[in-house]
Order: sequence, then structure tokens, then C-alpha cells
Amino acid sequence: MLAKRFRGFFPVVVDVETGGFNHETDALLEVAAITLKFDGESRLVKDQTFHAHVEPFDGANIEQAALDVTGIDPYNPLRGAIHEIEAIKELFKFIRKGQKNAECQRSILVGHNPTFDLNFVKTAAERNAIKRNPFHPFSTFDTAALAALCFGQTVLAKACQTAGVGFDNTEAHSALYDTEKTADLFCTMVNRYKALGGWPLNNNSSVD
Repeated sequence: MLAKRFRGFFPVVVDVETGGFNHETDALLEVAAITLKFDGESRLVKDQTFHAHVEPFDGANIEQAALDVTGIDPYNPLRGAIHEIEAIKELFKFIRKGQKNAECQRSILVGHNPTFDLNFVKTAAERNAIKRNPFHPFSTFDTAALAALCFGQTVLAKACQTAGVGFDNTEAHSALYDTEKTADLFCTMVNRYKALGGWPLNNNSSVD
């Protein structure tokens, strides 16, 4: 069913925490991903979760302003951070397994302003010469745009609150928490659209 819903794409919700905004120069510090599935009532729900703290790559730029927002101490041994190449390899392995089980043709990144997340993941893969990136190279599902359409909100916290998805601002800017809430928001919008009669489409209908 999942393979038929999104034109063969396997949706994977992703969030990253970084040392800045420049995906070419700034460190990838944390990455989380959640796969989705349809339950027994044909509702889209969260499935499997991946989460890793990441060691800054050699020569990475880290802006103090970014750390002030995330609260991350990149060199704290208690983070249990792993090398960037290991994190990306394990992320891609996790995604490809879910994609295969769902019988989808390719994965697509779902995120809140997802170009940011996709660029950091792609650049980390390229930096470590990791091939077979499961994600579509430029297409994404943007929950900020979808939330603007559905709820008149683009900020993740406000969109979740309007959608009836609980959001704790003290937990924000953790890759895992933000991924969980983005996944909840995306599932809420997809399921609400279905409940309103928008899916499956009536093949006999015509569009002027």
C-alpha cells in the first residue's frame, strides 16, 4: 500500500543538527530518521527509528551560535558519537532495508524545510565517498509547505500545536525529537486528507 501511495517513493522523515548552516563546511553533529507504514486501518503511522550522534569531520566548522541553540557539546565523550562515515552508512542501510520491505522504488526525504537536511546528508555521503544514496537527489516532501496549506502555519512547533500534535519546546532542536514531531505532523496531514475524501482519488473524476 505504501508503494502505491507516493508514486513508488518510500517516505523517510529526517532531521539533522549541525554546526551551522553551510552544508559544505559545517559539521554534521546528529541525525535521526523515522520510517513510516500503514496500519491495519490504513492510517499512516511511524514505524522504525534510527538515531546517531556524529563526530565532527576533520576541519569542520562549528559556529558557537549553532551550539547555543542545540545545546550540543560536540566533543563530550558521553554523547557516544560515531564517525560520520559510520553514521551515514548505517543510516543508508536502515533506509534501504525499509524501502525493500515496502517494495518501493526509491526513498524520499520528508522534513521541515527538508532541503537543509538533504544537503547535509548528501554532502556527508559525498565527503566519505559513500555511494548508493537511497534518497532522491533533489525531490523532498516539505512539511512546512504542507502545514502552511493545511493549518496556516510554517513553524514546526506552531504547526504541531494547531494540528493537535503535542510539542514541548524544551525538547526542540534534538534531532530525534524533531524527527518524531515532524513524522507525527506529516502522518496527521496525510491521514486527515484521506479522511476528508482526498485519497484514494476517484479515477472517474475530471479536472478542468
